[in-house]
Amino acid sequence: MKKLLLVCLVFALGFTVNAQIQTPAPSPFQKVEQVVGLTDVSLEYSRPAMRGRVIFGNLVPFGKVWRTGANSRTKITFGDDVMVGGATLKAGSYGILTIPQADSWDVIFYTDANGGGAPAELDEAKVAARVKAEVMEMPMDVQSFTITFDDLTSNSAVIGFLWEKSYVGVKFEVPTDKMVSAAIDKVMSGPGAGDYYSAAVYYLSEGKDIAKAKKWMDKAMSMSDSPAFWQLRQQSLIYAAAGDKKGAIEIAKKSLAAAEKAGNADYIKMNKESIAEWMQ
Repeated sequence: MKKLLLVCLVFALGFTVNAQIQTPAPSPFQKVEQVVGLTDVSLEYSRPAMRGRVIFGNLVPFGKVWRTGANSRTKITFGDDVMVGGATLKAGSYGILTIPQADSWDVIFYTDANGGGAPAELDEAKVAARVKAEVMEMPMDVQSFTITFDDLTSNSAVIGFLWEKSYVGVKFEVPTDKMVSAAIDKVMSGPGAGDYYSAAVYYLSEGKDIAKAKKWMDKAMSMSDSPAFWQLRQQSLIYAAAGDKKGAIEIAKKSLAAAEKAGNADYIKMNKESIAEWMQ
């Protein structure tokens, strides 16, 4: 009898391992990506279907926390800090949990975005934002649960939840104006020390106009209160390439002193070798 059971088990495992037939998922996974203003937003969720069932108040009970989809929690990811219902959501991922009622839903942005379902009890410490949103009746049934990004503007969008004859929308705001204004201020005020430094190092490495590289590097150093030893090293190399070995040696000595203070053996060695070379 034991041998017969063992044989049956081996055959069953063989059928399982060798199965080639794929069937559609009852609740297909969907990932939606949307740029709102300058902010990247992505949404991951699974889409159950009505299949002749009564959804809200039955399959999805009123007054209970719902994972807002099937299979696992619906997850939304914001590339920048956003505002929802007067609360700031830091850039990152959130689970979207909902508590449906006949006339309104509580839409909850939960810091724990993982998990196969809704938590048995909400941990209020993990509730990043909570919004009460009105249920609007649709003129027809939406057969598959659907989440959309609606009413897009440069500064906001609405997350729309549709299923059966219900539509619920939750607005979020993105910091487009703040980001654009900061970029404008930076450009209008001219290049920063980092911009001049990067441009100079690029010109040096690519053998381009070394006089221009020297000018940019001097500008970068003048804008820095205490240049680092690796920055001074690049400046000395540009001076040497420009034919100013005296200036290169003076700057290399500063780089050497800063490297010795930092205990960086590589830069100590490089600076000493360069100084010896340029003094010849």
